[in-house]
Parts: sequence; structure tokens; C-alpha cells
Amino acid sequence: MKRLPLADPGTPDARSATRYLIWVARQQAGTMAAGVAFGVAWMVAQSLVPAVVGRAVDAITARDPAVLGRWTGVLAVLGLVQAVAGVMRHRFALTNFLAAGYRTVQVTARQAVRLGAALPERVATGEVVSIGTSDIGHIGNALDITARGAGAVVAIVVVATILLTANPRLGLVVVIGVPLLVSVVGLLLRPLHHRQQAYRELSGELTNQATDIVAGLRVLRGVGGEAAFAGRYRSGSQHLRTAGVRVARVESWLEAAQILLPGIFVALVTWLGARFALAGAITAGQLVAFYGYAVFLVFPLRTLTEATGKLTRGHVSARRVVRILSLRPDVEDPVEPVRPPATGVLDDPDSGVVIRPGLVTAIAAADPVDAVAIADRLGRYAPDSNARLSGVALRDMTVAAVRERILVAGSDGRLFGGRLRDELGGSGDALYAASAEDVVEALPEGLDTVVETKGREFSGGQQQRLRLARALLADPPILVLVEPTSAVDAHTEARIAARLALARAGRTTVVCTTSPLLLDRADHVVYVEAGRVVAEGTHADLLDREPRYAATVTRGEDT
Repeated sequence: MKRLPLADPGTPDARSATRYLIWVARQQAGTMAAGVAFGVAWMVAQSLVPAVVGRAVDAITARDPAVLGRWTGVLAVLGLVQAVAGVMRHRFALTNFLAAGYRTVQVTARQAVRLGAALPERVATGEVVSIGTSDIGHIGNALDITARGAGAVVAIVVVATILLTANPRLGLVVVIGVPLLVSVVGLLLRPLHHRQQAYRELSGELTNQATDIVAGLRVLRGVGGEAAFAGRYRSGSQHLRTAGVRVARVESWLEAAQILLPGIFVALVTWLGARFALAGAITAGQLVAFYGYAVFLVFPLRTLTEATGKLTRGHVSARRVVRILSLRPDVEDPVEPVRPPATGVLDDPDSGVVIRPGLVTAIAAADPVDAVAIADRLGRYAPDSNARLSGVALRDMTVAAVRERILVAGSDGRLFGGRLRDELGGSGDALYAASAEDVVEALPEGLDTVVETKGREFSGGQQQRLRLARALLADPPILVLVEPTSAVDAHTEARIAARLALARAGRTTVVCTTSPLLLDRADHVVYVEAGRVVAEGTHADLLDREPRYAATVTRGEDT
């Protein structure tokens, strides 16, 4: 059986929801084929039982023990086939269910990583969460049901053949009646499809709203906005409940149709069979067989309507997955990437910033937005970046190659939930350089403490120091830090400023900041106004000869 999660989920076909479901099925073609084969064997074995029982009844009527014994043996074999095929069918169907769910989660997570910062700008968090909580189940069910659905189709064909052979008129009733029943039930699937789609969209929006409320709960309490947001969430919940009731109303009609219509069909086939038996057109055994088939057909018919419903839900869920998979990242690999240099001078022609290797270079911008834009270009996060490493344009390298050489640690990074050691490792040097030892020492189990998502139990300054330690632990050839000490006190900032240069000795470090403590420790300072370099030198030198720089880094206190 498959080992999950999959080592390589493959490259999905995201052209449409239908193509995605077909792609998933093809990726697990072996288990899909096995599930269908056992499903057909399981259902066909059941479909032959009424015919065998009818033959046994005719043998009893003819008082022929030998024939009766033979058909009894056939019935026992069919029971054995049903038992074995049923177990194997369920086993492979469950494998298909789980594999489809895992595959969907893996390709979605991989796409989320690929999109990076572009993901939250284009897709609501709730929509991504819904894929992992509900959509994977519907996609799994769509593949699971194929085993029983295929068996139901083959069983109906077998039954129709037997009935047409025994009595053409009664067989025609089955051949015409089955598609008619499926078509009538199918009329309910279109409105169900639309209402499920609306329900899923509302559910995703509400989940996203709940995530935002939880993330900003402290702020809401601080400004007294809890009641207002609770009211909005309550209103959204009622809209979702109404949409859910609308979906349930159609589903209830569908469930009723799955019972009522096959029941009427069974009654019709039984009544016609009894009339033919009274007229002598069929034997007593055939009448028993026809009645058995009328009862048996309820099962494959319900299976077909169930399969249609699950395939519809799977299609709705696959549409959400495809919507995310079809998004393109802001920055993509070139068609013919060049081999990147190991290290060297990093420069940004758009601003005139030049980062020399092995030094700590600080970028002080009159407008902090300019510093962030430069950091994005230096790390190739901006699609229009013209930045170069040793004269080679970053846009001519693969994104992975750039990420291996240049790490940009922004001020809006998030801590992951789980054991802190999994994120920060066991190195104390990075914690020391980020002045975060006291944060870890205060935890009940140190680095083995399990923290909440986004590190909600930490203050803003503590989160910032832990994020800095994480960036230092990565130890990239070029590290770009954006406002790494904006949320810490002056004493802690002074310690970080003193330790950062030592921790990054011999490697290239860029710090985007206007903190005098950090600027004073930098080897080289670049001052930027209106997106362009207007002065550079040491911090002390720029303070003496550039009044605008002095006003920026001292917040205008001396002017």
C-alpha cells in the first residue's frame, strides 16, 4: 500500500477542476484500477445471486436434488467472492481517499510556499484553511466512490442483460427505467452544485474573519472593538447558517428521491413480474429472481446517485484548489537560468546601493518605504528588480539559487507554532547575538516549549528577537535585515548592535534601519532619499557632513 505523505506529489494539472480530478486519479492509477476491479467483482457477485436463487427455486419445484446442490454450491462461491472482493474494494477505496487528500494538501502547501508573500494578497486565509479542513475530504470521496460506482454500472448492465434474456419486455423496463431514474435525480444536482459553491465561499470568508479576529484580539481589546467585530462575525455566521440550510434542503430532496424513486421502480418491476408469472410467461424461479433483482437494483441505483453527488462535491472542492494552483508568483524562474556566482558585490542600479562583500552595510532611508523596496530588489522579491550579484542579474538566476545566497528577513515575519527548538535549532550563538537568551530561559521547557502560532505568547520585542535569531541561525552568505530592532528597548538594541557584527564576521550583512545604535556599528552607511543614494560613508562621518541624514537618524531632535 502507499506510504503517506507522498515523497513527490507530482505536478498538478490546474487548467480546470475536472482536469485536476483526472490528474489525481492518474497519479494513483494502480490503486484506482484495483479498487474498480474489486468493486466490479463485489457488485457483480451480488447481482448474480437472485439468478442463482431463482435457479435453485426451479430445482426445488422440479424436485431435482443434484441441480439444487449445484446451484447451492454456486451461491456459496458467490458469497465467498463477495466477502473477499468487498474487503479488498474497501481497502483500495480507502487508500485512494487518503492518497487524494494527502496529494491535494501537499500540492497546495507547495504552491503556498511558492507564492510566498503574494499568497495573502490574493487569497483569503480562510480559503486556504478550508482546503485542508473540508475540501480534501470531498476530493477523496470523489475518488473513493469510483470503485462502487463502477461496480454499480457493471451490475446494472449484467442485470439488464439477464432480464432481457429471460423476458425482453421486462428487461426493457429495467433498461429504460434506470437511466430515467438517474436523470430525474440529476435534476437536483445542478442547484445543489451552485448552493454548495456559495456555501464554501461564505465558509472561507468566515474562517478568514475568525483568523483575523484571533490574530488581532489584543488590539481589539485595547481599542474596545471586540463587540463590533463579534457582531460582524455573528452576522456572518447567520448568513453561513442560512446558506447551509439551503444546501441541506436540496440534499434532503436528493436523499428522498434516492429512496422514493427506486422504491417505486421496485414495485413496478415486481408487479409486472407477477403478471408474467400468472400468465405462464416466466417460471416461479424467474419470478423470485425478478423480485430479487427489483430489490437489488435499489442498491446500485442509490450508489450511482451517491456517486453523482460526491463527484459534484469533489468538483466544487477541486475548483477551489485549482484557483490557488493557477496563481502565479510575483517572481518566477527565467526560461534559461544562468549559473549564479557564489558571492561578490551585490548592487541595486535603481537606487545606486552597492553592497561590498564581508562588510556590515546599513541603509538609512528618509522614507522607510524606500529601504523596504531596496531590500525587496536585493532579495529578488520585486518582479522588476534589476539587482545584480557580481554583475549577474538576479532575474537571470533561479529563485531557489537566489534564496540560497540571499536571505531577506523582513519586519513582518511570523513565528511558526510548535516546538521552538524545531524553528531555532539548538545553537546558543544565534540566540546570544539576537539577545534572546532571556526569552528562552523564561520558558517552562526552554527550547522544547511548544509555542502558539505566530508566537502570540511573546511580546512584540520578544518575537522580533526570536525572528532575528532564526535569521542568524540560517547563516546565509548575504543577510538582509529590515528594521530588526524596531520593537526592542534601547539597552537590548545596544547589545544586538554590538553582537551582530561579531556574529556575521566575514559575511555580507545589510541592515535597513535608522537606529543610531545599529548605524554606529556598521562598516558602511548608505543614505537614501527619494529612492536614490545621496550620501555614504561611516555613521560619524555622515552626521558631520550631511544635515538631512542627521535629521533622519536623530528623528529631527537636533534640528
